Order: sequence, then C-alpha cells, then structure tokens
Amino acid sequence: MDVIDYEVFGNEMQYVELELDPGEAAIGEAGSMFYVDPGIELDTVFGDGSAQQGGLFGKLLGAGKRLVTGESLFTTVYTNHDSIKRRVAFAAPYPGKIVPVDLSRIGGTLIAQRDAFLCAARGVSLGIAFQRRLGTGFFGGEGFIMEKLDGDGMVFVHAGGTILERQLAPGEVLRVDTGCVVAYQPTVDFDIQYVGKIRTALFGGEGLFFATLRGPGHVWLQSLPFSRLASRVFAAAPQAGGRSRDEGGFGSLVGGTAVGGLLGGLLGGDEDA
Repeated sequence: MDVIDYEVFGNEMQYVELELDPGEAAIGEAGSMFYVDPGIELDTVFGDGSAQQGGLFGKLLGAGKRLVTGESLFTTVYTNHDSIKRRVAFAAPYPGKIVPVDLSRIGGTLIAQRDAFLCAARGVSLGIAFQRRLGTGFFGGEGFIMEKLDGDGMVFVHAGGTILERQLAPGEVLRVDTGCVVAYQPTVDFDIQYVGKIRTALFGGEGLFFATLRGPGHVWLQSLPFSRLASRVFAAAPQAGGRSRDEGGFGSLVGGTAVGGLLGGLLGGDEDA
C-alpha cells in the first residue's frame, strides 16, 4: 500500500491534493481529476485498479463490483514516474466536504454510500457491501448495495453540506435521516426504523423511515444529501420551458392575469408579445 501525503483545500467546493513520491500511485474516480503535474502518467484500467486483483478473472471481478455499485467500469491510476515528488488533485463533484479516512486506523474496512468514493492510495480495493436486512435494502435510501473500501492506506470520500463525525459507544444508538448516512465502520449495526406515527409520516416532511446506527464504531453523516439538493433545484426550476414562479417579474405582481403577463413580457424584452 502506497503511503501518500495530502492536503485538502477550499471550504464549500473542496479539492484534495495528493503528493506522490517517485514510484507511488493513486487511484481516482473517473472524471474527478482536477490537475496533475508533469511526470505523473495516467493509466485507465478495467476494474478498481487495486494491486490485489490479478489476471482476467480478477479484473472482471473488480469491474463487476463497480458496475453493481453504479460506478464506472474503469478506474484511472496516477503513477509518478519522475525522480522527484509530484502532485495530483481531485475535485469534489458538488458542494460539500472531502473526508480523509486512514483505513489502517479503523480496522481496514469502510462502508460508504454509493458515489461517495473520490480517490485513494494505490492498493485500496473497491468492493460492495450488501445490506443484511430486507427493510434496510428497500427503505435505506441507498438500496441493498453500498461501497466497501478495503486496505490499509488513505481513502477520500465526498459528502454534501457539513460533515458530522461520531464515535458510538457499544449499544449507543443514533437516529438520522436515511440519506444523511455517508459512511461507517463494519462494527456499526445499520438498520431502518418506521417513524411510528401516520400523521408524522405523511405530513412531517421527513418520510416514513429513518436510519438507526448502533455502536460500537465510527460514523460519518452529511447535512445535505445530493438527492435533497437536486430535488430543491428541480422544484425551483422553470417547468415545461416557462418562467420560474420566483422570478419576481411584473406579471407575477399583477396576479398572473393576461394583462399582467403581456406587460411583464414587454418590460422583460419579449418583442413578439
């Protein structure tokens, strides 16, 4: 496993810069590269790019795991072939935080939501983790399958909004929105619980279920899941090619009447009105 130095830059739109010694390498999710120094060669491989897989069967197995988790079949390996240290950076795909995790300090395995993986040191294996309970798979927000990151090096995952880290004691329970779970150690028991009241489920705006995390183990939570952000953007966007209801145009001030719409169009520069 390659040991790499890193630094995270930015606040809401972060990127992580990895420093590679001669001969060291990192793996990155397809399309996540920000910039790369001369001397670092890029090699797109079939599968997860981990050093453990060998032969055609190993490559097919690694590619199959990534396909099941919704990721690309290919991974890019960045290798420093120069005689001095070089840098490569990876950028987050949407507003949030980049979370560095040293797998050697948490037992060698991290269970993460799909699409959370950003980059890692060469040697980290990207696999799949199946939810053990039927209810968790159907209502857990991430389905039956999550990403399983194995190894003893650094791995970097991305999450939306602000990150909350909690170390749960044995038997300690934390209840959260199902989409807010980013990652957790395999020692944590992840289950889904019904909210308990029909009125709360229908009109509370939080859905029918929430996630329960039972310790011991470390958990990472996000305050803004991408699905929640996307739904708000979609709701605020103009529908069917029309104007947004929140534009504040003259037509909206007149109550949406035909005269108001006409005047609003003229003042807005619609010469064909």
